[in-house]
Amino acid sequence: MGNTRILLTGGGGAAAISFMGALAGDPAEIFVADIDPHAAGLYLRPASHRLLIPRGDDPAFAETMLALCRRNGITLLVPTVDCELLPLARAESEFMRHGTRVVVAPEAALGLCLDKWKLLTACRGHIAIPRTALLDQTFSPADWELPVVVKPRSASGSRGVRVIEEWRELETASMEGDLIIQEYLPGEEHSVDVLVDPATGLAVAAVPRSRLKVDSGIAVAGRTVHDAGLAESARKVVELVGMRFVANVQFRQDRHGRHTLLEVNPRFPGTMTLTVASGINMPRLAIDAALGATLAGRSYPFTDLAMVRTWQDHYFSPDELLSKAEESVA
Repeated sequence: MGNTRILLTGGGGAAAISFMGALAGDPAEIFVADIDPHAAGLYLRPASHRLLIPRGDDPAFAETMLALCRRNGITLLVPTVDCELLPLARAESEFMRHGTRVVVAPEAALGLCLDKWKLLTACRGHIAIPRTALLDQTFSPADWELPVVVKPRSASGSRGVRVIEEWRELETASMEGDLIIQEYLPGEEHSVDVLVDPATGLAVAAVPRSRLKVDSGIAVAGRTVHDAGLAESARKVVELVGMRFVANVQFRQDRHGRHTLLEVNPRFPGTMTLTVASGINMPRLAIDAALGATLAGRSYPFTDLAMVRTWQDHYFSPDELLSKAEESVA
């Protein structure tokens, strides 16, 4: 990877910082981008490798990223923010034409993973899913038991998730079909980090993690577990939806102890550090695959480890602070 230049987005998030840690010591050059001039990950790189970018839902986002990649000779572009994924997947061929590989899932897979209703509809009959319905004008609570969970069809990090104890709490909820309603799942929550060979679409490694404590959607305490059934379920999901590179599949146990599918995060997750420490460096392997390495036909063992997340400060001269007025692209 000596001549490889990687541009990593979402520099203020746990996923980007975890990714940088996984590649520590590798010869690749890493550039970091974020919309926030105070994003922590920016200041883990030299000043010449910090970039400010527009939001992923900005109409000019993909064009701006392409200009940055061309200007900085970027070999691989690795997005870690949900709203950036679809614009970059749609422009993937244009990036390739200019010499940059985008480490992203196909557009069709993203269309499923970024919409929980579509995802669960696609997986119904293939894997255990919680009872789920669209919250729209046709919904009737007649044969539902309280409590239930209401959540946005498209959101991440537990944003907008509500536990409903009384039906009157739904009186102010949107009934336009942008929310889903689900049975309440009282059991433990698990995530499975899955490595997918982009050449074949086959899941070659899966590491289940118990989410022991969650803050703002990110596990801050957890442990890896050897659960063959859970790992196989996650493999089946990512292959069914057509993922590639790395995905994070989340499950929660129902009242019978059965693991049911919650969602698929079609990108590098924030707690990837635990999977790396357990023995499978998925960021490095995904980068190797993007550069042409074969992932299939190899063994990927991991050990059981526990983790608690800690904070670490980084100090530098105030003169280095970026401002929003500093544009990355002229």
